[in-house]
Amino acid sequence: MNKSQLQNYLNWQSLGMRLGAVGLALLLWVFVVSENEYTMVIDMPIEARNLSAQKAHKKEVPEYAQVRLKGPGRVLFKTLLLKNFITNFKLVIDLDRISEEYDFYLNEYYERYPQKVVFPPSYDLEYIEVVYPDSIHISLDEYMVKKLPLIAPVRIKTAPGYTMVGKINLFPDSITAAGPREVIENMTYISIIKDTFMLQEFDLNVSLKIDMQTRSLVEYSQTTILMHQDIQSVSERIISEIPVKVVNVLPNLRLFVNPTTVALTVIGGVDRIADIESDDIIVTIDFAKQWISGKNYYEPTVKIPVDILEWQDLSPRNLELVVTKDIN
Repeated sequence: MNKSQLQNYLNWQSLGMRLGAVGLALLLWVFVVSENEYTMVIDMPIEARNLSAQKAHKKEVPEYAQVRLKGPGRVLFKTLLLKNFITNFKLVIDLDRISEEYDFYLNEYYERYPQKVVFPPSYDLEYIEVVYPDSIHISLDEYMVKKLPLIAPVRIKTAPGYTMVGKINLFPDSITAAGPREVIENMTYISIIKDTFMLQEFDLNVSLKIDMQTRSLVEYSQTTILMHQDIQSVSERIISEIPVKVVNVLPNLRLFVNPTTVALTVIGGVDRIADIESDDIIVTIDFAKQWISGKNYYEPTVKIPVDILEWQDLSPRNLELVVTKDIN
């Protein structure tokens, strides 16, 4: 196909689309302005009402049913356009006398209770039948309320030279879930939607949504949670006069450590390490595990707070341990 043939083909395609659009518009115009009656299948919202306060749905009720309606063309067209915005346009299912399980056969139900097919008074519509579904199964359970802790499956990556200090804080740290007993009693926590935050240099303060996709039948006391994570630039600081302790000492022995204190460098968030005291760092020699007869110098074990990145440059690295018998 050469360039000229391609251009002619595209022109014919464009012309066909235009003629089709004009034809469709003309058909819609005739349909809308016509006073003739037509039938049309339209999605109608389903409202399950009068549920007992002591009951909850075990299974979801369909949101819509496909209903065949009859009316003037202009009314049907208006209904089709505005059906999602009309409050009194719905199919009502009354759950007042339902205790656990019940099947609503919709055409039989609305033939018996035509007043439960609700149209706006100004809409000249006639209900014909429900096309789909033909029935709705209602399954109810005891209503249960439970307070549960929140978890935050979020990934936070700091920018180079920065670090997270402490744990993620959630406000609140627990909320209430309510719904069918068989669901609520098996829940042990409520999760926030997974999220990722990259190259953070400042404290993270965000509002996050709880994950409701897997628990559609559950209601929550609130759905938005505040999350805070302390983020600081990395620095280092020398901590001195850290006391040395000897643990797991055998009876009838007296132990002396020389020197009795050590110094080291801690690395972590600049504000966090500024608050570190010598007593916050635990330096120990485990006599039961480390002592060897004839050995005088031992390297101690160092334990730092969990929100400190690391320590280095222990001074002195080896300590003299003098062991004597207690003569008393």
